[in-house]
Amino acid sequence: MTAVSANEEPATATDAQAEKKWRRLSLAALAVLLPLTLAETSYDSARAWLRGEDLVARDVDFGQSVPFGGSDWRLADLRGGKAGRLPDHAFAVIATFSVTIGDPDLQKQWLGCKLMLTDAAGRRWLPDLISGVSLPDGVMNCTSAIFSGAKEGDVITIGDIFIVPEDAIKTIRPAVGLSSERPWYLRFQRPPK
Repeated sequence: MTAVSANEEPATATDAQAEKKWRRLSLAALAVLLPLTLAETSYDSARAWLRGEDLVARDVDFGQSVPFGGSDWRLADLRGGKAGRLPDHAFAVIATFSVTIGDPDLQKQWLGCKLMLTDAAGRRWLPDLISGVSLPDGVMNCTSAIFSGAKEGDVITIGDIFIVPEDAIKTIRPAVGLSSERPWYLRFQRPPK
């Protein structure tokens, strides 16, 4: 036998029922709030991921000018061949774009500017350095263009150099990605032969 103090009252059946009710309500609230919390944190992560990746291509015909990042972009040239000290079955490719500046705040509009090449298999190549190969005179890379001080209406030429395997040469397409436009990017048709 245990002794009951004078101040304690014995538990009643209604107290036990109330406690069971609160436990059930707490579990139900947890079942609702946990997925909502996960959805909220996942949404922010997914949004950040989408803003950082070039995922959705906007195809552009050769010779067509398209507004992108506050300026009008047009593929000017795509050429390549064996050059420098490249490995066997690799080619140097130079892609150049003619860009008419619209919004001159390039440091905001073109932040994260990325020129790339894609192929039919979905592979991507970013710019590379090749000993003995340089951009043609008057052609800037993205970083140089951002800090060039270009004004509205100026036409500048942007380009870069890539190393591409021989098996991709026939299907490569130049592309441009900008942080201000992500997850969309421009993918240009090759020049006619």
